[in-house]
Amino acid sequence: MTLRISDLVNAEASLVSRRCWSDPDVYALEKRGIFGRSWLFLGHESQISNPGDFVQAYMAETPIILSRGTDARIYANVNSCTHRGLPVCRADHGNTKRFICPYHNWSYSVEGDLVAIPQEGALCNKPDKAQLGLKRVSRVESWRGLVFGCFDEQIEPLESYLGDMRFYLDAFLDRFAGGIEFLGAPHRWVINANWKLPVENQLGDVNHGAFLHSAIIPREAQDLIEELGLSVVPRPGHGATFRLMPEDSPVDDMAWGMEGLGGMFGGDEVQEYLREIQAQAASRVGDIRARMKGLTYGIYPNLSFLWSNTSFKVSHPRGPGKVEYWSWAVVPADAPDHIKKILRTNYSSFFGPGGILEQEDSEVWIQQFQGSNIDYADDRPYYYGLGLGEEKVHPELPGLVSVTANEFYARHFYARWRDELQAVEDT
Repeated sequence: MTLRISDLVNAEASLVSRRCWSDPDVYALEKRGIFGRSWLFLGHESQISNPGDFVQAYMAETPIILSRGTDARIYANVNSCTHRGLPVCRADHGNTKRFICPYHNWSYSVEGDLVAIPQEGALCNKPDKAQLGLKRVSRVESWRGLVFGCFDEQIEPLESYLGDMRFYLDAFLDRFAGGIEFLGAPHRWVINANWKLPVENQLGDVNHGAFLHSAIIPREAQDLIEELGLSVVPRPGHGATFRLMPEDSPVDDMAWGMEGLGGMFGGDEVQEYLREIQAQAASRVGDIRARMKGLTYGIYPNLSFLWSNTSFKVSHPRGPGKVEYWSWAVVPADAPDHIKKILRTNYSSFFGPGGILEQEDSEVWIQQFQGSNIDYADDRPYYYGLGLGEEKVHPELPGLVSVTANEFYARHFYARWRDELQAVEDT
């Protein structure tokens, strides 16, 4: 590289070079320094609840099969035959006893072990099939049903990696006695942008709503976000942005789901269901978290969560200028099926590839990448200094806390990004 990583992000991460999003050499370092060493989201246990269940996933550009073994354990293997490299799993999800390569019919168990080679019957010296199973992801751990994998055997445990981000995730996940459920396969679409742009947007950028999404989000709603909203960095790279509702707020103003289309137009039964969840919230997650009404969450490096629209999203890189975006709708697992169907509209109305807000965000990310790749602008880094130094420790909330206009969530992300790339820059 012509420049060092330290030249691309300044000490405070308030100035970030356009090359961070557009340079192929930077992307090559990301695959080694970030995607090879971080916990990456693979799926949710509700997607693989029975032995033989599987879904496809990715770790950066590496295809992964996430499966539930016959021993009920969770497995993650690279979807590439050890004979000639073809994918052995071609369905997005399903239930099976074997994954079979179409080229020479090598057959693998749902756990990833090689169990049959049709050609070996004609050979005297038979290969050791125990050494020829699918490449296994080095570490796989689950927390609250969220399954992550990492190729680095030495990575810290998942709970430690998440740290105080668990406090904010539990404000949502622990509200529901039966946990959450991912509904169906993800929506997925390709955007001509860099993978970090959706991540940064969902990490804490809630102040663009009244401008970019002005046809949908009224100024009054944005004013309320700015009045009650807080952004938190529990650990650099992670982030949570939410409204902390006053203690005397009406239940309908605090309850999850009420502001979505399903809550507003789903009828009395749906609204009573949502009110009952909120009535139990304080006993399940505590007083302060019961008053949290989340907006956007981010888990480093590329997992996002939209609270109001109940969607988990992963930004899968496909090169420095292309991202394959995956998006799941999420509902309470123990809700009646007809209520799940209604609540799913909280997601599908505005997000997913056909959602109005998602289309506007995607267009911005495309244009933002184009702005990072134009000629003769390398001497004009992007400014991330809004609110520099204003974040503070909060007496009741873990992490650094500030108003939503403070860009410290992004500064901490790019400072961690810079440090992790520097660690592999000369290796």
